Amino acid sequence: MKVTTKKWDTSEHLDSPEMIREYLKAALDEGDTELLMIALGNVAKAKGMTEIAKKTKLNRQSLYKTLSSKGSPKFETILKVLQAFNLRLTIEPTGQ
Repeated sequence: MKVTTKKWDTSEHLDSPEMIREYLKAALDEGDTELLMIALGNVAKAKGMTEIAKKTKLNRQSLYKTLSSKGSPKFETILKVLQAFNLRLTIEPTGQ
């Protein structure tokens, strides 16, 4: 019997605002910048990269590059992307 597999695409499972919020929160909590960029890229893909590019007024191709594991976006870009997701950053104590 032949088993077929499909590459996992996280963006296919980010189908609600709650799921997106918790996914990004978990990525941010890890403290890994590369992971956070990948997570932001996955959410942008789930929401539609063209739509996010329009909302942020950024070039779609550069947005793909910026929101990759090798991307190094300006903080301003991260804020624009989060705003396009209808999210914002907040500050809270770490509990330490």
